[in-house]
Amino acid sequence: MSTPETLILRRPDDWHVHLRDGAMLRSVVNWTARQFRRAIAMPNLVPPVTTTDEGRAYRERILAAVDPDLGFEPLIVCYLTDHTDPDDLQRGAAEGVFTAVKLYPAHATTNSSHGVTDVRKLAPVFERMQKIGLPLLLHGEVTDKAVDIFDREAVFIERVFQPLRAAFPGLKTVFEHITTAEAADFVADGDENLAATITPHHLHINRNAIFDGGIRPHAYCLPIAKRERHRLALVKAATSGSAKFFLGTDTAPHAVEAKEAACGCAGIFCAPYALESYAALFEAEGALDRLEGFASVHGPRFYGLPLNEERVKLERVAEPVPEKLELEAATLVPFHAGETLGWRFGGVLPA
Repeated sequence: MSTPETLILRRPDDWHVHLRDGAMLRSVVNWTARQFRRAIAMPNLVPPVTTTDEGRAYRERILAAVDPDLGFEPLIVCYLTDHTDPDDLQRGAAEGVFTAVKLYPAHATTNSSHGVTDVRKLAPVFERMQKIGLPLLLHGEVTDKAVDIFDREAVFIERVFQPLRAAFPGLKTVFEHITTAEAADFVADGDENLAATITPHHLHINRNAIFDGGIRPHAYCLPIAKRERHRLALVKAATSGSAKFFLGTDTAPHAVEAKEAACGCAGIFCAPYALESYAALFEAEGALDRLEGFASVHGPRFYGLPLNEERVKLERVAEPVPEKLELEAATLVPFHAGETLGWRFGGVLPA
């Protein structure tokens, strides 16, 4: 039972993570697994996960890298391309390999060069997904260089997402890592087949963080943080108690030298202190009683998966976040680096 000094939650899941591969996978996977029972593992590897066989192999690599005592289950996603085979998708879903399919507009973000160039050409894929109940996860930005980077999510809703939902109303869709008031309203006004994930960093920072006294590359992510009014709209959505919004960290590790470069990578490594970050935000909003729904209930119910039986504990203890983490693959800068959070993760409790 929770007290003023502890918070007991049903063990949560993370519905959007980048675990990478190889040495980076080995370096970061346990940061996610120590807190979360399950996690949607993004497929934008090099090369990407585009077939059932590749998905099965990636799951095996994750399980080989993670500490088995943590009881972690990776949920694998197929990377949608212009040439995705509906029959292979159906096989992957039937064999328990694929939990969902990810749509990256070509060149929208990290390792998205194989992404979709024209959504309209994929009608047979969406029809099959709709039929078998396989969710579609969308990186919701247009890539038209004539569209301002801060407007690309709102334009995506109008140009791509609204027509897609009209054509395939039975297709379960998740608007990933939303960043705008327009996205929050679009999801809130939608039916039961539409949901969204919200990251800790988009709840805490607005676009000023990227330019605070100079260029701050560790605050740069895609979709990029927006104006303060958009951050406030996300906070309202996340803490509302609505089952349409749930936890997805979009944790995205990049080595320090890849972030602090002339053309730095997009992504924020928020896995090490994810629950602490969300708890700090929910407490500030007087909504700690709604954190469990957001973190542990809404996601599995949307995906049709059982709720986790284990519990986790958060303790009201000052938690200093280090400036850097020296890991096997690289030196990484975590979200909230140099700050002190008011909650500390106290571990997983027995079921």
